[in-house]
Amino acid sequence: MIIYLDNANTTKPDPEVIKVMLEYLEEKYGAPGGEFGHIFDEDAREAVEIAREKIAREINASPEEIIFVSDEIEADNIAIKGVAFQKGNGKVLTSKIERKAIINTVRRLKEFGFETHELSVDREGFIKIEELQNNLNDAILFATHHGNFEIGTIQDVKAISDLVHEKGALLYLDATQSFGKVKINVKKLDVDLMSITAHLIHGPKGIAALYIRDGIKIKPILDGDVRERGIRPGMINVPAIAGFGKAVELINYEDAKRMAKLRDKLIDLLLTIPDTKLNGPRGVKRLPHNVNVSFAYVEGESVLLHCDMRGVVFSTGSACYSQELLPSHVIRGIGGSFEDAHGSVRLSLSKWTTEEEIIKAYEILKDVVTKLREISIYGGKK
Repeated sequence: MIIYLDNANTTKPDPEVIKVMLEYLEEKYGAPGGEFGHIFDEDAREAVEIAREKIAREINASPEEIIFVSDEIEADNIAIKGVAFQKGNGKVLTSKIERKAIINTVRRLKEFGFETHELSVDREGFIKIEELQNNLNDAILFATHHGNFEIGTIQDVKAISDLVHEKGALLYLDATQSFGKVKINVKKLDVDLMSITAHLIHGPKGIAALYIRDGIKIKPILDGDVRERGIRPGMINVPAIAGFGKAVELINYEDAKRMAKLRDKLIDLLLTIPDTKLNGPRGVKRLPHNVNVSFAYVEGESVLLHCDMRGVVFSTGSACYSQELLPSHVIRGIGGSFEDAHGSVRLSLSKWTTEEEIIKAYEILKDVVTKLREISIYGGKK
């Protein structure tokens, strides 16, 4: 039996999503074109607009405010660079614990003469509001997350947006981890731009959406035709968009409540292993599917490999699983040591995760960590 606990990386597509996608791969394979087209093109365009409406309704937006893009990384680039190039100059802010795509996109703006700054967070991963306030002078954009991709921290977005807007800046929100698990109302949160993705809600890979609030102007970073309001002018992936729409239709927040209970059970079990530390907050301020712990005296990649051989799949913040050979910048960003980062693992649940799987995963992890400590250089720490 394989116990898949890497759902913050990607999720298994729902069979109903695959069924919808096949219809637009095998039968209705047209490409949306101009205002009028033949029946194949019209079927494709209808599928796209239906999905756009479903996504807009889920976040309390208008369909016209939804732009389809290939993935969350493209959304980051379009939003951050689009706002910066539209404004022309000013300061762009982010935090030290964002996805690398956001951090690197912001850093790239230095080449175009923009001032940038990466804000600190506290020990649980919350944005330091006072530091944000102190850095908002001359700022044009703050790019941050709703729920952190690694440690699950849910930010107080409304407090952040109030402060950002008071200073005349815009807010770009990465909601890829929270969408479908925490109810999101873009009007109540008062965000200007926001990214969500399909593959983290049991939809297909290679399709995401960018919300751009009505009235917000951004400069396109790609040139082409008028598809997606000219903001993302390439060919759109109709089967994936149709699947995205179906995945949104299948969202059930009762699943999130059940995941949260299993999350808490798994955290409690893992913390019975000596010298184990939870990264991120507990309770309602943590994403319902996220567990991240650091095991002292062992390397995360060793834990991962041994568990993988025994059928438990998750991810690690250890350097060997980073192409940059650097330990988790998120664990380091919340004040964790190199040892904390090297020994960290992230286990993430889905709507299909069972209590039996949680208990079995804990038993295997405990056994693996104990045995690795026995043969480590730390004198058989347990």
